This record gives sequence, structure tokens and C-alpha cells, in this order.
Amino acid sequence: MLPSCASIFKCGWCGAITDQNKKKRDEKCLGWRLLRDRCFLSAVLVFMFFVIFGGVWAMYPVVFSVSILWGIFHSIITTILSIATISFFSLAAFRCAGIPPNILWGSYPTVGKGDLENYTFCHYCLKPKSPRAHHCRSCGKCILDMDHHCPFIGNCVGAANHYSFICFLISAVLSTIYVSIMSAYTSLHIWPPSSYSLSRLKGITGRDLAWRLVNEIFIAFLRSALFLSARGLLLVYLFIASVSLQIGLSVLLWQQLSFIYQGKTFLSNLSSQADNDEEEKKDCQNLVRFFGFQHPVSRFLSNFRVTRKRHDT
Repeated sequence: MLPSCASIFKCGWCGAITDQNKKKRDEKCLGWRLLRDRCFLSAVLVFMFFVIFGGVWAMYPVVFSVSILWGIFHSIITTILSIATISFFSLAAFRCAGIPPNILWGSYPTVGKGDLENYTFCHYCLKPKSPRAHHCRSCGKCILDMDHHCPFIGNCVGAANHYSFICFLISAVLSTIYVSIMSAYTSLHIWPPSSYSLSRLKGITGRDLAWRLVNEIFIAFLRSALFLSARGLLLVYLFIASVSLQIGLSVLLWQQLSFIYQGKTFLSNLSSQADNDEEEKKDCQNLVRFFGFQHPVSRFLSNFRVTRKRHDT
């Protein structure tokens, strides 16, 4: 037991830990953070719809001119990827990230003995905070199993929307791969023919020949790009943007899956590094449970090995 005037003390009855060093700070910046998140969210939505409708306008006249069946097939793929990406993005952005359970507290008869064991006191929300919760200053509330605050979805990633956020990353990576492949495929059909002269390469041998050849091809490629139509310029932009997003989202997805594999979140990983906690429960079952499979895969596979007993009559 520590005296009540100490900076950190633990209640001997309920078990709650109070840290008086964590004083409540001014929340004047909360409105600016919300405005920032709304701007990021609006920009991401506009960009997603721009890629969808711009890609359809630029690609599908060319795709349908090649083959009608080919165009119908790609229309179905585009519809599935677009609906999946926008749906998971909306669930991650507009669903509550996770609110800790409400616990009665405030007086000796109300709080049961040990009910607030390992709890701390949130000086922002002015109520007990569970060990699985973290206060987000951007959202202005405590989030259960908080992973991080993502300004691009304008929301925290917590217990209630972590699954939707991972599914959004997966669908976004697949969509960017599809857009990059289709934009490159369509560009090959509408790119102006590039002509380069080989007469300038006479008398050049060795490494200079290869360098001059690459140089002539690159210059001819840039000259032909000057004659691109608006559809061609949009395809070039879609290819560059999709490849860039593909790299960034793939790195983020790999990081998130690695934390789930370790049974951690981003914030818990930071706290474990600060505390030098080396105990990690790395298991593929963490990924299986996260994606909704309550039982291990081996349980279903074992059913095929079970044979019925024969009864002799």
C-alpha cells in the first residue's frame, strides 16, 4: 500500500492503479484532428471513385473492342473488387472501433473487491480504463484493443473494425494489382507506334552500342508519348498510382499480419519493446482465430480420417 499522496498508487480494495503524473491535457486540438481526419477520408473516397470510373472510361472501350466476352469477364471482376473495397473501407471508417465495457465505480459499495484489478484511471475520460484499452486523443475516447489511429479512414483501428481494416487492405492490394495489369494491357493497344533510327548506330560496338540502343529506344518512347490522347494519359497515371499504392499497402498489410501472427497489436508491440518483454506467442492459430475460424484446420482434416466401425451380426 502506498499513501494516497503518492504519484502512483494501487487501491487495496478494487485493484485499480492511479497515475497522477498523467494529468488531463487540454483538448482544444480535438476539433482540428477531427477536421484533418475528415479531409483525409474525403480525399481517399474521391480518389477511389476516380480510379474506378476513370479506369472504366479509359480501359473498357479498348477491352470490349478486343472481345465482348473478355470485356464482360473484366466487368464482373471490376464490379466485385470495387464493391468489396468500398464496403470494407466503409465498415472500417464508419464503424465504431470498439468501446470498453462500462463498469460501475465511484464508491466502496459499488465496486466489488478485485473488479478493477489491473485497471488504470483515464484522466481524459475520467473513468477506469481496462488493460486492453487505450485512449485515442484524435477520437477523444478509449478504444478496446486499439492498434493505431489511421487518418486515412478517419477512425481508430480497434477490436470492432480491425477485421474490416485487414479485409480492406487485402481487397485494395488485389485491386491495385488488377488496375496496374489492365492499364498496362490497354496501353499496349492504344500507344502510338514509336520509331527509332538504327542508322545512327553504325560504327559503334561494345558497351557503347547497347547504351546507344537503349537511349534511342527511350527517346523514341518519350516522343510517341507526346501523341497520347486523354485516355492514354489517364492510363499512364493509373499505372503509376496503382503500382505506388500497391507497394505501400502491401508493406502495411504484411506488418499488420505479422502483428496478428504474434498475437499483438501495433501499440502492444511498442509497449513490449519498451518493457523489453521477449515472450511472444507466435502461432498461425492467431491468424485463424482472427479471420473467424473458431476451430483449428487440423480438426476438420481429421474428420476425413475417421472411419465407421463395423458391427458383426
